[in-house]
Amino acid sequence: MSDNTLYQLLGVSRNASDGEIKKAYRKLAKEFHPDKNPEAGDKFKEISFAYEVLTDPQKRRIYDTQGLRGLQEGGGGGHDMSGFGEDIFSHFFGGGLDGMFAGMGGRHRGPRRGEDTVYPLKVTLEDLYNGKTSKLQLSKSVVCAACGGTGGRSGKAPEPCRGCHGRGIKLHTRQIGPGMVQHKQVMCSDCHGEGELMNERDRCRACHGQKTTSEVKILEVHVDKGMRDGQKISFRGEGNQKPGIEPGDVIVVLQQVPHEVFQREGHDLYMTKKISLTESLCGFQIPIKHLDDRTVVISSEPGTVLAPGTRRGVRGEGFPIHRSPFDKGNLYVRFDVDFPENQWAPESVYPKLEPLLPPRPAFTKPSGAHVEDVHLDDFDPSSQSRSSRAEAYDEDEEMHGGPGVQCAHQ
Repeated sequence: MSDNTLYQLLGVSRNASDGEIKKAYRKLAKEFHPDKNPEAGDKFKEISFAYEVLTDPQKRRIYDTQGLRGLQEGGGGGHDMSGFGEDIFSHFFGGGLDGMFAGMGGRHRGPRRGEDTVYPLKVTLEDLYNGKTSKLQLSKSVVCAACGGTGGRSGKAPEPCRGCHGRGIKLHTRQIGPGMVQHKQVMCSDCHGEGELMNERDRCRACHGQKTTSEVKILEVHVDKGMRDGQKISFRGEGNQKPGIEPGDVIVVLQQVPHEVFQREGHDLYMTKKISLTESLCGFQIPIKHLDDRTVVISSEPGTVLAPGTRRGVRGEGFPIHRSPFDKGNLYVRFDVDFPENQWAPESVYPKLEPLLPPRPAFTKPSGAHVEDVHLDDFDPSSQSRSSRAEAYDEDEEMHGGPGVQCAHQ
């Protein structure tokens, strides 16, 4: 599938040399350059495209054998055609990719879709555990009911912008070298990218020619039991409206605030409970207020020793599983043991207490001249490190004769 479209644009034959193509391009570029001929922006874009293709051996070969379709599809051999945007092909296929495939009997991509609108919603751990319905008030753009989204009154329709020929963009071109130009698309400043303009006197009084008005919308957000931090709840088609564009979605993102007692990991709950030494040795019964306002009582039997850092679990008292709320994970409790302070009881009590405790290891004092009794003091690692450094500094000064003193050379 070959054609002569690009050769015809430059006014050269299919057998033209690179020199002939460059000469023809320079002549046409002077005539249709936007700086000299602002109305010929599209024409200049087309001849520049033709020049880029026909002066590149690989692209020219693809074009000669497969035509414009071969360029659009990448030549069928995995060649990089990223330098050719969809916009340039719209000059030849009448609407870019949509126009090309529609003309070939292919499937049209349908209307464009607007952007989604994202709202964060702060929830507590109780909300995620029990479920909750929140009302979210948002302001959104809707198609003006007075003008039907035309922006004009009394049946007035906007006219295509003359500055961009209804495209909403302008082509900015600059020469970067002999026979080399750079093209850049910029939003049309006349119509602000809309591609059309409306006279002030013809604008709709309700929307002032903006085609949309603002509306307050109340959405009911249902937070189901077992939902997670960061989970999204979507409201399809509730995003901002624009004429001819399918509205996007409103997406609510759950943001859990930290809890004072519980931490959640998956379907399990974790907490830390401080108990006394007596409770860790002799057992206990402790009430815990759960996330659904129930009070669960955890207990430990006398004689079951809970050392500091011990973790115990309660089956089925964790977090509800989303969409299966009657199934729950587990609750895990980590115990911190609060030991009594020094000299917590009269000295006469300790001999009476010792027989009740597991026996201490037998001790036999070693014999010999190098056995020495020492005293245990309170130890602060940070202060000990500082004093060690100070002692090392003092020793270093003493070895070198003090600060500012140097040894005499012999």
